[in-house]
Amino acid sequence: MIRKLRYRMKRLLGRDAPGGNLTIYDDDVFISSYPKSGSTWVRFLVANLIHPQKPVTFLNIEQIVPEPDLQSRNFFRKCPRPRVMKSHHPFDPRYKRMVYIVRDPRDVALSQYHFQMKRGVLKAGTPLEEFAQRFVRGETSDHGSWGQNVGSWLITRYHTPGFLLLRYEDLKERPEEELAKVAELFGITADRELLAKAVELSSADRMRKLEKLQADKWALTKRTRKDLSFVRSAVAGGWRSGLPPAAAWQIEQAWGRLMRALGYKVEAAGDGSQTQFLDLMEISSRRIST
Repeated sequence: MIRKLRYRMKRLLGRDAPGGNLTIYDDDVFISSYPKSGSTWVRFLVANLIHPQKPVTFLNIEQIVPEPDLQSRNFFRKCPRPRVMKSHHPFDPRYKRMVYIVRDPRDVALSQYHFQMKRGVLKAGTPLEEFAQRFVRGETSDHGSWGQNVGSWLITRYHTPGFLLLRYEDLKERPEEELAKVAELFGITADRELLAKAVELSSADRMRKLEKLQADKWALTKRTRKDLSFVRSAVAGGWRSGLPPAAAWQIEQAWGRLMRALGYKVEAAGDGSQTQFLDLMEISSRRIST
């Protein structure tokens, strides 16, 4: 009862986080992804493009590229437009301009495993095979499974105006080229010098240094284990050495066909529940590219 009263009071005063009920305008732009697919890195990249003269840190990233699930309604009402925001939500027809980041789900699972260990959600020593089972069932996130979240956006928005599909692996390989696509979609004027500077200021090494200085104050890390890092290896393909074959096989069995369509090498033959979805997209014989 007391919690309900507190929530109603917060809502009345505009201090509650709007989440999926945020009022969205046509000029809003979103950085969306399934959790642990690289959105924090992309937030830094975009923030450094928007504010090249302003130091971007873990302490102000939530204000520069805010998330509807974390900031208050009052905060979003006062945000200068156009607003650039982050979201992990599945398909929302109100998102007109957005970049959707996709990452190899085997790397996503490994990253989620270590982050949940850092948060204390998982007990030390929890088998990765056990975690992979829960990951495939969509039990490790509030935003559905990887296949459900990725599929919800691709089937509705792929090849439509205002939508950019960005592979984490491509961004790692050619950051300036891929970031230029993001800047164009968001209406940010960026020459080569600005793109290079944004990439440098958003490097994994710099973000690790910032984390060491600011982990106790950033909302996502201040109450987590200090012996484990939020910014880890930040590499593509780390699952090959970090994920047991049985765990990788479970993920491939669930989403093998979708993974192949996205350009990921898969050995398992399973298609999981994605067959009808992929038939609708007509991408079974080609790789999705932007």
